[in-house]
Amino acid sequence: MPPIPGSGLAKGLAVTLRTMTRKTVTAQYPDTQPELPPRSRGVIGLFEENCTVCMLCARECPDWCIYIDSHKETSPPAAPGGRERSRNVLDRFAIDFSLCMYCGICIEVCPFDALFWSPEFEYAETDIPELTHERDKLREWMWTVPEPPALDPGAEEPKEIAAARKAADKLAAQRAQAQQDRTDEKNQDGKNQADEKGGTP
Repeated sequence: MPPIPGSGLAKGLAVTLRTMTRKTVTAQYPDTQPELPPRSRGVIGLFEENCTVCMLCARECPDWCIYIDSHKETSPPAAPGGRERSRNVLDRFAIDFSLCMYCGICIEVCPFDALFWSPEFEYAETDIPELTHERDKLREWMWTVPEPPALDPGAEEPKEIAAARKAADKLAAQRAQAQQDRTDEKNQDGKNQADEKGGTP
């Protein structure tokens, strides 16, 4: 049976009419900002205080887009007769986002939690060299990193928190015992003085 002339046009118009009557699902960016999941890979933030210049992130980066410079500083001994200690001081930490492929390896291998994902993605530039973010810019991205999700109510407590709580409880018990010992000692001294005053020469 030959197709009815104009049936394709009618089907197309029917689809158009159905779509026109439905609620729109297109987000009108940039007027409407998208709701990104908390673990979105937007840009990398640097928490400089945690960085020990171990260079793991730069060595593991497949694109070699992380640039780190540092120098050593020697601090005097903490106690007389001790030895001087040297530590690395961060001079430069930069990430070239024109080379970065957002694999997240640098964040995974960082042993001191100095690098974090931020969901911010609006950092396009008209000049490629400006996509190299120095540590000041990376520090600004740190303030856009969302809070970590809360643990499940039935989840096991992290071992670090459990160890810290155990140590704090032990210290509190020691302080309470020392306070009790001092109280007992004062009471005993008061009793001895009362006995001395009430005794016969």
